[in-house]
Order: sequence, then structure tokens, then C-alpha cells
Amino acid sequence: MTSTQPQRAGLLSEIPKNVWVATLTSFLTDISSEMITNLIPLFLANVLGVSTVVIGLIDGVAETTSSLLKGISGWLSDKLQERKWVAVAGYALSALSKPLLYFASAWTGVLAVRFADRAGKGIRTSPRDALIADSVNEHRRGLAFGLHRAGDTAGAAIGLIIALLVVLATQAQALDLSAATFRTIVLIGVVPGLLAVVVLAIGARDVEIKPAALTVRLNFGSLSRNFKIFLLIIAIFTLGNSSDSFLILLAQQRGLNVAGVLGMLITFNAIYALFSGPLGALSDRLGRQRVIIGGWLVYGLLYLGFAAADSAWQIWLLYGLYGLYYAGTEGTAKALVADLVPAEQRGTAYGWYNAVVGLVALPASLIAGILWQGIGGWQGLGSHAPFLFGSALAVLASLLLVWQRRNQRFEVSQPV
Repeated sequence: MTSTQPQRAGLLSEIPKNVWVATLTSFLTDISSEMITNLIPLFLANVLGVSTVVIGLIDGVAETTSSLLKGISGWLSDKLQERKWVAVAGYALSALSKPLLYFASAWTGVLAVRFADRAGKGIRTSPRDALIADSVNEHRRGLAFGLHRAGDTAGAAIGLIIALLVVLATQAQALDLSAATFRTIVLIGVVPGLLAVVVLAIGARDVEIKPAALTVRLNFGSLSRNFKIFLLIIAIFTLGNSSDSFLILLAQQRGLNVAGVLGMLITFNAIYALFSGPLGALSDRLGRQRVIIGGWLVYGLLYLGFAAADSAWQIWLLYGLYGLYYAGTEGTAKALVADLVPAEQRGTAYGWYNAVVGLVALPASLIAGILWQGIGGWQGLGSHAPFLFGSALAVLASLLLVWQRRNQRFEVSQPV
């Protein structure tokens, strides 16, 4: 055994049960979700024949719904001092709604199911993130969120592998996705989704917050100035971070068949899962902002690559490396939120953070769809345009976060 292995084992032993339970819950949920969700844009385009503008609208409305509820559920979990059961309710709603995609025969039906599924995500996300933050010491917070993202993403990879096996068994040579294949995958996804609800309901427990802290105001005005500035910077970045559905459509446009698209997504999730834990732990040592800035710059470079790519293998390679951006920023940003607010405001803060990200996702996806295809009499700028736009905003947001880091003193919450 090398000297680093006992050290890693020691770090993992400091991660409490709630984090592992939340990680297993997300692992099972993503087995269910990712085998279905990543094929929805292909189902819409190949089976139902809808445009990229409509696909962007569906993704935008779904994410906006999720975000509005993330704000409400985060505040509610602070008010009730109840993280676990609010999160369980959200997971249950998602698990029960996704199977209805089996019956969808028009894009409006897909929109309705996506609305319900994302409503469930909106209800569960902020309380779950607050539960993780409440449960772990601040010096291991980056590692805890990194592990959670790694488990989440490992589930996504397994879900995509299952979807790939179904595709290979039913239509290996087809460029387009068939309705029968999609509906088979939807049915398979029911079981892990329901198991996730059971795991969280049985395995997690709420962490008590000191009664003296409960008099704090639970509104936006009471949150720190540094947190509000960070929200603004996140909003600027997210405006250029359109739905990954456009990357999937780009991959198909460049020649990847359905099996190839799933293989590309598996590569992405494998890299995402592999690096989430280490990069989360790195943020505990180097600082959250540095890791996020690095991730955003990687995003900007990759989006330039997507804009220039003209072959399927290039898209596959870039999408695999895209996992590094997610690994470095998703968990780290959530750990930074916990750093910037006290424990009794975390649900509210996560609510605002998730709400801002999701609300901006609607115009982000609509802008991407319009830039790609156009609207009305305008023909658009083609498939490269959304990625150039996203790259430019990623660089701008990185510069703003560098400025904040140099000119503001970040407030760090007290350890639990």
C-alpha cells in the first residue's frame, strides 16, 4: 500500500453517514434519470420532429421550474429545520413522473413530464445540499460535495451504459433514435428511481441546528454581500451555459449515431466521476475560487473547440474533457455557498443559488436555440454560434471572479 492510500482512507473516514446516504441516493437517481434525459433531445428531434428552438424552450422551462422550487424548498427547509423529508418528497415526485414519458406522443407531453420531473429536482436539491453541508466539517466540505458529485456521476455513467446496451440490442446501426428503444429505456429506469427514494427515507437523518441561531432572518437581504456578488457572477456564466442538449444534437449532426452519442456521454461521466472527489478535495486546500476559475477557463476553451469541431471524433474527445469542467466546478461551487453563509441560512442560500442558476438557464437555452437555428425570418448563425457565445461569457465570468477574489474578503462560516 502506498503512503497516499492510508491518507485517503483517513479522509474518507471523516465523511459522515448522511453524505454517503445522499451520494447513494443520487447514484441511484442518476442511473434512472441519465439513461432517459440524455435521449430526450434525440427523441424530440428524431421521433417527434421538433426544432432546436422548441427543444431549447422545453429545457429552459423545465430548468426554470426546478430553480423556482429550489428557492422555495431551501427557504422552507430552513424555516421548518427539516432537510430530509423535503428532499424525500422531491425525489419521490421525480421517480413517479419519469415513467409517464412512455406515453408521450407530442412535445407538449414531454414538456409536462419534464416539468414534473424538474419540479421534483427543485424540491429536493437545496434541502439535500444543506443536509450535506450541515453534516460535515468545513475543512472537508469540498471533499464531501466532490464525493457526492462523483457518486451522482457514476450513476449517470451506469445509466448510460444500460441505455447503450438497449440501443445496441435494438438499433445498433441506426443514426436516429426509435420510439420503441426510447420507451424500453424509460421502463427500465423506473426501478432505480424508486430505490433512491427508499434509501434516503430510511438512511438519512437531520442534523440539529443550535436553537439560538434560529432567530436569523431567512431572506435575501440578510445574506452576505460576498454571496450576492458570487450569485451575479454565476448568473453571467450561466447565461452562456446553455443546455447540454445542444451538444448532443451537435454530436449527431457531426455524424455520431445513437450508440456513439451514448458512448460519448459515458466517457464524459467517467471523467467527471473520476475527478470530482480529487478536485473537491483540492478546493479545500487551494481555495474554492481558484478551482472554479480554472474550471470556467477549461469550459471556455472547450466551447471554442465545439464551435470549431467538424468531425465526430473531435466532438467525442471534447465532450469527454468537458467532464473536467463539471468535476472542478459543480461540487466546489456548492461548497463555496456553504462557506459564505452560516449554517442556519444554508437552505435559503442554496435556494437562491439554485434558483439563479436555473432561472438564467431559460434565456440561456432560448438564446442558444435562436443563435443556432434563428427565429421568424432570421436564419440564425449556425451550430457554432451558441458555443462561441458561451465561451465568451465563461471568460468574462472568470475575470469577474478573479476580481472578487482579489478585492473582497470572503466570509467563512463556522464549522459544524
